[in-house]
Amino acid sequence: MRFLNLVSFLSTTTLALTTGLDERHANENALIARAATVCGSGYKLQDAIPLPEGTEPSMRLATLYSYQGNGKGCLILDNNVGESQYMYLRVCKYDDTNCDKDSGSFSQYAGPVYIESFACAPVVAKMGDSSSKLYIDFEDEYVFPCN
Repeated sequence: MRFLNLVSFLSTTTLALTTGLDERHANENALIARAATVCGSGYKLQDAIPLPEGTEPSMRLATLYSYQGNGKGCLILDNNVGESQYMYLRVCKYDDTNCDKDSGSFSQYAGPVYIESFACAPVVAKMGDSSSKLYIDFEDEYVFPCN
């Protein structure tokens, strides 16, 4: 099942990347919905954060998608560059325990990573040419709500 979800997400993302950023922006809702299937059924989009922070959505290099469902949180770091990059994605409980992470060289996305107790869960998202040459180094404990 995960393989089929992955193929479906990759097909949509690849199509968006090959047709350019303008069409990617136009197809954003389809991409968001398709990305949710990577987390599994029952997940709903909570937020899409263009990275680096402060970047116009059409100029983003990556997008951090957060989802909630089934009593869990799920994250995906989408590579908007169009070529393989070093990516690192981690989420932990509020006290920095029970972490889930994914890292490596990815052309499409890092994740999904999951967290059961997602209130105030610290999230780290990194992307660059290598682990020592990052152009995205994002950390935030408010990606998921703190209630």
